[in-house]
Amino acid sequence: MIELTGWEPLGISVDWAAIEGELGVPLPADYKELYEVFGGGVFSDSVYFLGRDEGVSFDFLRQWRVSLSVDQDSKFGDVSAVDPYAVYAPGGQGLVEWGSTEWADEYCWLIDAERPGEYPVLARAHDVGGWHRYDMSTSEFLYRVLADADFQPFGIAQYDLGTTFTPGSGDDG
Repeated sequence: MIELTGWEPLGISVDWAAIEGELGVPLPADYKELYEVFGGGVFSDSVYFLGRDEGVSFDFLRQWRVSLSVDQDSKFGDVSAVDPYAVYAPGGQGLVEWGSTEWADEYCWLIDAERPGEYPVLARAHDVGGWHRYDMSTSEFLYRVLADADFQPFGIAQYDLGTTFTPGSGDDG
């Protein structure tokens, strides 16, 4: 990803133990490496990579907390926003979003507290319907979205948007 974007690693320091303690599971190692290099922000002016402390728009932990509270609120009924899955709750199984696109595609991990270390990527395109499962790392999935024009329905390389990265701003939250 560094080579693809020409980005200079930031070397961000994160208290992963506190974040993982709240979630009750370790996060994927390659995600943590990506975040320490890039921080949260936007790839190719269209793919949002969630991190920590870049304000509301790019803070995956804050967004997870909100999604979880909505998902568990009985006044909304039994239908989950990530149906047929649920938003991950500590000790359980469900989705945690780590990325999205400007056209409402969603990128999540399927986390199972009983199987720490396994993080398949589940992605849903805004116009294609159901969830697609990818047994690959976060960084491989993100690379394929940005660089592989044949990675359908998620690849954006055919749109010639460039492979840039713009850091998220901490000013919005």
